[in-house]
Amino acid sequence: MSQGDEVKRCARCGEVKPRTAFAIRRSNIDGLQRECRECAADRHRKRQIALGKNVRPRVQVPEGHQCCQRCGEIKPYSEWHRNATTSDGLSTACKACRAVAARADYLMRSYGLTEAEREEMVSSQMGICSICLRRPAVHVDHCHETGKVRGVLCFNCNSAIGKLGDDPDTVRRAAAYLEGTSWKPTLVAPGVYQLPS
Repeated sequence: MSQGDEVKRCARCGEVKPRTAFAIRRSNIDGLQRECRECAADRHRKRQIALGKNVRPRVQVPEGHQCCQRCGEIKPYSEWHRNATTSDGLSTACKACRAVAARADYLMRSYGLTEAEREEMVSSQMGICSICLRRPAVHVDHCHETGKVRGVLCFNCNSAIGKLGDDPDTVRRAAAYLEGTSWKPTLVAPGVYQLPS
């Protein structure tokens, strides 16, 4: 391959660049676009600005790194989820930003709460579970029938209420059992029990 086959002149900037600096365009004779990638990107950016669209500033990043669109930090590829639909195969936001957004989306979708409203509830409980008064309050508790949010509890208390079926009578019987005043149903006939009043 001769020296002329390894390079090409950009039709816009006029610089002679290696063939790898040009994007593929099979309809052209040489199979490459007329403009280099930098000039094509610059032309596209100017056209988007002229159309009134929001264009992100170009950021120089080292090899093996990417700039997060949400937090603006430059992070290595290991901090990104894969996304086959993008040109570089990586997500547009880093793992940390996606986790924050996923949590906020979950709270809004499941409970109709914003992150600020949840934090306000936690601070009104002084940051601790309102049942056990020992562990930090991190799980939103809600009524499964009405969907109304009751408060923020620790994992153990929230799951205990759920396992008792959100039934206050069952919780009272459990408390009576723990206090040693448990009651037992009386066998009246085979398979028939009478509950104490």
